[in-house]
Amino acid sequence: MDWGPFLPDSLLLEIFLHLPHDAVLRAGLTCKQWQAVSKDEFLWRELFYRYYRIPRSVPRHPSAVSWYREFKRLYDCIPCVEVQTLREHSDQVLHLAFSHRGHRFSSCSKDCTVKLWDTEREDGNISLVHSSSMRQFNWGYTQFSQFNPDDTLLLVSGVYLGPHHSSSGEIAVISLENYTLLSRVRNKPYDVFGCWLNETHLISGNLHWIGNMTSCSVLWLNKAFQDIESENVNVVKRLFKIQNINASTIRTVMVAHCRRHDNPDLLLDYEAQSQARRQKAEQDNQHHPLLFDLETPDSEDEEEVENEDECRKDGRSHSFSSARIPQLTISGLDHVIHSRKHVGARELQIETQVAQMMGRAYTKAPDSSLIDPSEPREGEDKTYLLFTTGSLTYSPHQIGIKLIKPEQMTTSGPVLGEERSSEEFFDSLDHVIDIHGHIIGMGLSPDHRYLYVNSRAWPKGCVISDPMSPPPIAEEIDMHVIDLKSLREERRSLRAHRAFTPNDECFFIFLDVSRDFVASGAEDKHGYIWDRHYNICLARLAHDDVVNSVAFSPADQELLLTASDDSTIKVWRSPRMVRLAQASPRQLRPCSLLPSWLLRHKNNSTFASSVNGKTVSEGWKKPSDGK
Repeated sequence: MDWGPFLPDSLLLEIFLHLPHDAVLRAGLTCKQWQAVSKDEFLWRELFYRYYRIPRSVPRHPSAVSWYREFKRLYDCIPCVEVQTLREHSDQVLHLAFSHRGHRFSSCSKDCTVKLWDTEREDGNISLVHSSSMRQFNWGYTQFSQFNPDDTLLLVSGVYLGPHHSSSGEIAVISLENYTLLSRVRNKPYDVFGCWLNETHLISGNLHWIGNMTSCSVLWLNKAFQDIESENVNVVKRLFKIQNINASTIRTVMVAHCRRHDNPDLLLDYEAQSQARRQKAEQDNQHHPLLFDLETPDSEDEEEVENEDECRKDGRSHSFSSARIPQLTISGLDHVIHSRKHVGARELQIETQVAQMMGRAYTKAPDSSLIDPSEPREGEDKTYLLFTTGSLTYSPHQIGIKLIKPEQMTTSGPVLGEERSSEEFFDSLDHVIDIHGHIIGMGLSPDHRYLYVNSRAWPKGCVISDPMSPPPIAEEIDMHVIDLKSLREERRSLRAHRAFTPNDECFFIFLDVSRDFVASGAEDKHGYIWDRHYNICLARLAHDDVVNSVAFSPADQELLLTASDDSTIKVWRSPRMVRLAQASPRQLRPCSLLPSWLLRHKNNSTFASSVNGKTVSEGWKKPSDGK
């Protein structure tokens, strides 16, 4: 049969350039000539920039092999297909954390349990393997968990079921070998959360008020368990003692092990990418649980303990007035509000000025050579303690960075600051980054090169005259990116998610970062996924209520979990992984984008939204203007 003359490739390419990507894929099934043209690199570069609305100044991902495969990666490898819903929690699920191997994950909830889940079942489903209730320790709920580096211990952070104004929390360490409780550590305020420093030591916090608006945060290094053969060895040591002014406190501690970054998992600096490519081209040429009570008795702490004892005696079960975790603990505010009733504004201003003078006089000077990025020590790795803090108001608006020296990573040696002279009462911060907004979440990239920060911005040019009246915060959540090598914020931030609570009710939204993606929860009942290189939002993941936490599997970034106030944990996998799981062994072969496109529309037919007159499934949010 005579089909007549073929269209020239150039004319066919011009036609394909005016088609959407799915039409190009279908056209490529017509004949060999059309298939060859449909895979043209120039064609897919144009389709890529047009579809994802990425500025053409942004280069292709340095590890990408072709434009077609890069388009396919962003379309086919995003965990946006819901494959399982876990309903074992009976109340709001607040936090998720994967083990470093990715074989287990933990979940914390307002039902006061911490649950452990198995991700390696042969049928691909996730199953519950253990659940521990913390109510026997007078906890109100569990709020955060973290596996130690070798996945043998689990840190669980919770909030005491104390008086309404209590800000005290506790950290428990659980053995993952037999699920026994090894130790308990006091933690105040509770939204310090706590974190692992290494396999056997963890960091907790304590807070002491030393004035109406001035306090002192003490960060403690704790051994996770007491060795029987070394009962005389220290199990706690004061790590840092930092002055707070204007009702601010230290919260949300985390540890970043910053290597030399010779081979980072992703370079966000385009100039650095070009330089790296040039360089590569040139080269080619059982113990009883321990309770570590680190409180120094004072009137406030004694009153809290008395109130908690009364609660136990009366058998009363206190419920929290807010269904959320407030970002500023009520007891901290209560202390300041009580002071303001008896002390005038002028006196409070004088107190702040005196505190600043005393801080300058009695604070140990920072060693700039240890943290100055302009003077790196050749071949040296650094360990940073990161936390939220502030200097203008009680709401956390700054990232504090403190270098941890090798000799500080053990509880052996001087105890409780015995090495400190009387003239160096406080430790200084080595570096501070001001976010100019209320910080509501932080997460590290897998290689600890970049810190991602969720914040709600203050109005431009705002002036804070009263520390107890912070500026109004935006409903849009900005995600800032901080390079821990240069200690500077990247010039680009991510945006798509939203929050609606005011300053004094603002709560933490946990985010997570994988090799290529970053994800976050939001108050708009969705989780979000962005590509780290292109800065575009790739997917919206629906829940029935606020999404509090997200977590990528370290073993497979195409597996994502989301936790919500709707009491569920949702499991999301990429279209590619769903297709492979559904296929029989004889069907496993390289697939084009077309089956993936059909799969998405089949799995997400329950919800659709219109973007520029085109139907887009709920599992897929079309990017807009690179944000």
